[in-house]
Amino acid sequence: MTIIDNAVYVDGIRTATPENLEQSVETLAAHGGMVWIGLYRPDAAEMAALAAEFGLHLLAVEDAVNAHQRPKLERYDNNLFTVLRPARYLDETETVEFGELHIFTGSNFVVTVRHAETPGVARVRRELEERPELLRHGPEAVLYALLDQVVDDYGPVISGLENDIDEIEDQLFGGDPNVSRRIYELAREVIQFQRAINPLPEMMASLKRGFVKYGVDIELQRSLRDVEDHVEQVISRANGFRDLLQNALTLDGTLTAYRQNEASAAQNEQTKKISSWAAIFFAPAFVTGLYGMNFDIMPELHWPFGYPMAIAMMIGASLIMYLIFKKKSWL
Repeated sequence: MTIIDNAVYVDGIRTATPENLEQSVETLAAHGGMVWIGLYRPDAAEMAALAAEFGLHLLAVEDAVNAHQRPKLERYDNNLFTVLRPARYLDETETVEFGELHIFTGSNFVVTVRHAETPGVARVRRELEERPELLRHGPEAVLYALLDQVVDDYGPVISGLENDIDEIEDQLFGGDPNVSRRIYELAREVIQFQRAINPLPEMMASLKRGFVKYGVDIELQRSLRDVEDHVEQVISRANGFRDLLQNALTLDGTLTAYRQNEASAAQNEQTKKISSWAAIFFAPAFVTGLYGMNFDIMPELHWPFGYPMAIAMMIGASLIMYLIFKKKSWL
């Protein structure tokens, strides 16, 4: 079995580190307490063995094997099945990486199933082992601590996305041609992030409804309410990111259209100038071509002032057209 860590806790103290599931069950039966088994990408057979020992519901087991679940909290009799989507911001690629964490909690056991690298689980275990007064509250303490860690890890993600959005503003006004693609990529990440966090308030509310029925310790209740406050802050900021990106996309479209209009206007101005000079040079060319046809009988062909007259006609026609185009601001 792909066990990452396996421990039995009695009164909040780690008393045994079994090597396999059978030893965990035997130790738990002999000494009581709580067992916490951490798994990484278990297969169907491994999850079936856990289901047989701890009475896990088959639907929850199937979800844990298949993964790709949205955050949720489901209660099967006295067992809870919780799905969380941890996230971390990768500075080197400026992207958000999402994981998946499944948590089974019962009266005397916790089973965590990871489908991606989620270092927060090991960190939570270490911190809880250093606080036996909290860990002695059992599986609820583990579940709430994992929730708290996942939500805390959203903080760097929020900061990273915020920094990326600030960079987009510089790209927009700097005329970066790749800014549209970057906006779409960020919008997709924000949407994925919202999918990870938006179900959390309802999950928290569901846990709170069980406070009295399951006799949850008052300190754990306070801890969950603190996590709930952090969730609301994260959701509020993420919603603001989506609005900012939508506005950035609208602004990008406006700036792109403005630049295209400017380019079109500049092109029109160049076309006017070229057409004007072509018309100006057409007048001398017309006169020269007309009198270069070498016919014997043509007006003023043998007139002594014919040549000066032709030159005057070319200069005059060119000057008149130049003045006309200049007045129209084509030149």
